[in-house]
Amino acid sequence: MMRKVSLVLVGALLGAAAVAAIRAPGLEPAWGAGNADTYRYLNLFGDVFERIRSDYVDKPDEKQLIEGAIQGMLSSLDPHSAYLDPKQYRERQVDIRGEFGGLGIEVSMENGLIKVVSPIDDTPAAHAGILANDVITEIDGQKVEGMTLSQAVEKMRGKIGTKITLTIQRKGAAKPLEMTLTRDTIHIRVVRDRVEDNDIGYIRIASFSEATADGLQKAIDDIQKKVPEDKLKGYVLDLRNNPGGLLDQAIQVVDDFIDRGEVVSTRGRHAEDIQRYNARPGDLTHHKPMIVLVNGGSASASEIVAGALQDHRRATILGTRTFGKGSVQTLITLGSNGALSLTTARYYTPCGRSIQALGITPDIVKEPNVPADLKGKDLVEGEVSMRHHLLGTGEKPPAADNDNGAGTAADATKKKDEGGSSAYVPPNPKDDVQLQLALQLMNGTAHNPAYPAGGDKVSAECAATASNAAATTPAKKGGAAN
Repeated sequence: MMRKVSLVLVGALLGAAAVAAIRAPGLEPAWGAGNADTYRYLNLFGDVFERIRSDYVDKPDEKQLIEGAIQGMLSSLDPHSAYLDPKQYRERQVDIRGEFGGLGIEVSMENGLIKVVSPIDDTPAAHAGILANDVITEIDGQKVEGMTLSQAVEKMRGKIGTKITLTIQRKGAAKPLEMTLTRDTIHIRVVRDRVEDNDIGYIRIASFSEATADGLQKAIDDIQKKVPEDKLKGYVLDLRNNPGGLLDQAIQVVDDFIDRGEVVSTRGRHAEDIQRYNARPGDLTHHKPMIVLVNGGSASASEIVAGALQDHRRATILGTRTFGKGSVQTLITLGSNGALSLTTARYYTPCGRSIQALGITPDIVKEPNVPADLKGKDLVEGEVSMRHHLLGTGEKPPAADNDNGAGTAADATKKKDEGGSSAYVPPNPKDDVQLQLALQLMNGTAHNPAYPAGGDKVSAECAATASNAAATTPAKKGGAAN
């Protein structure tokens, strides 16, 4: 099961929750000494900054002024380029590593109160006896009422080995419970698995962190131990509402399901920045049939996986159109000042398709059954609706006198007008019509010409398209993957 060694890559940040490459502080200016316009605008910035410092009605915070200017500059590029202050940078690192110092409870906000969804097995919260539906009213003597969910979570996280006291209201208890816990390392479980209908493996990947590839291998191993190979009908890979993550993890996930060929390419500003990533021999699932579930919340690294498995005809993609984030962000450290998350490349599927602002269209489109009170609220407009989104293949910049911030051409605008893509997934699998259709296809009680996919082989037409794209697509700014 461990015959595939982890890729020796520097991951590229693809979603909102992961880091890519790291560059040392000290960026060389990109403009030439003779570029008078550049210096003129820098002087303008200095003049405005000084005027605000001296004349604004209240004394401004100069640090906030500069950080605001940096954020404004980056937000004018695209929705995913951003400045991360030191605190945001630390939080991003937690998302990448998939672990943090904490208590091990999943919580939600309900009527202004912090409610326990569930304790995580073998964590301080589970050992202390915290239960689902417990309500946390105080943290270290401070009332939770009035806090946001993120503020409460931040207070519960902390240095490993430190103590924290929670006051808990429990239904049926005569008085509030007071529990003192010691923070420990909490591992975020990004991959979950189970067996459906006694002979179908179900694997859910929530995000692409450093733990994803190992988690997937363990999930496949668990399923194969529970179901004999001659009984196992196939695998359902659930990527719905997966926002993305690390490129190297997405590549490894695809590599675990295919024997050969390109997984993805990233193309930056310059021709020499094109990077291609290929699979190595070995399919951990022994070529069993596959269905991949996607929806409007599937973005970035999720789209790389779905696009690669679709192009290789290794899996049938089922659900609703994906988000359409086809860009790579490089994380550039700025020493003690945080980091810069900068878009440096677009990525392309094995057939040379750009997903940017278009997304992946499923082989089988299946809308979920959305409750009446959620209809319309379940729709995600996707990347194409985002202000200043990076242009996708075939898009044209908006007219100069019509800056609606979207940057869409006619085809992309048409897609936006379709009303978005549903991101609803019901909490009960029995009500999940997308999952149930996948199981019916594997059980043979439903039929569709797109299933089974046809098996781990890029068509001649696709290969020609990919070759063409490699020869004709101009490279964009990059270096994000190494």
